[in-house]
Amino acid sequence: MFNKKKNNDKEENIMNPENTSENTAENVENTDAPIAETEQAPELSAEEKLQAEVQQLNDKYLRLYAEFDNYKRRTQKERVELLQTAGKDVIVSLLPVLDDFDRALKAMETAADVAPVKEGILLVSTKLKNTLAQKGLKDVESISQPFNTDFHEAITNIPAPTEDLKGKVIDEVEKGYTLNDNVIRFAKVVVGA
Repeated sequence: MFNKKKNNDKEENIMNPENTSENTAENVENTDAPIAETEQAPELSAEEKLQAEVQQLNDKYLRLYAEFDNYKRRTQKERVELLQTAGKDVIVSLLPVLDDFDRALKAMETAADVAPVKEGILLVSTKLKNTLAQKGLKDVESISQPFNTDFHEAITNIPAPTEDLKGKVIDEVEKGYTLNDNVIRFAKVVVGA
């Protein structure tokens, strides 16, 4: 019996070398697997980090885009409101002048003498010019000034009556105006040739 046991052990050992070679191969594969898993784990974590960073940057981009879109809408709305109310200040300041013109027109209907009506119209005209000057409106001086394309628009050239008027403005057909030093209407002038 004892011999049988030894024989069984030998048989097992004979069978076990196959098993042991299989086991060692499996063990080697198993030892490779944890190494591969540990190698893949940093890659996955790096990949996950990159994905998280991409997600974070994408979120930041979307927030900035939304913020910029809101900024555009807000500035467009403010611009529309500004355009709608930009003339309000000037119009409010012109209302008293309009009232004066209405009073002058009523006075002209019943006036027998022209002198007081003329004086009233001159007062209203002066008031209007002063109100516009307060808002930044200025006349462009043209008569006897050298012709300047920045402020003047030549309608025609005529022979200069004197030598010193050559190249200068002789007559002004329509006044020019600047608003805060920006030309809003060129003076239409006649230039001496």
